[in-house]
Amino acid sequence: MIFSGCQSKAKEVTIEERICPQCGNVIEIFSVDTEVVCEKCGFVAYNDKLSCVQWCKFARQCVGDQMYEKMMETAAHQKAARSS
Repeated sequence: MIFSGCQSKAKEVTIEERICPQCGNVIEIFSVDTEVVCEKCGFVAYNDKLSCVQWCKFARQCVGDQMYEKMMETAAHQKAARSS
């Protein structure tokens, strides 16, 4: 899954629990997920820890074309949300 030339410290898929800001339900998000939908209310939570994909020259090779495009789209969405 991770490209052999990856310089990232996190070489394994991890899971993190977050609290849905809309309903308070626990949301589980994997480190490779770009977004996850709250099972209780449908709120879409975006993964805000995708930084290496935004700067690493091996990112496309590491995660594949489809995932790379989705992760970059999510990063752009997050950037636009912060600018608003």
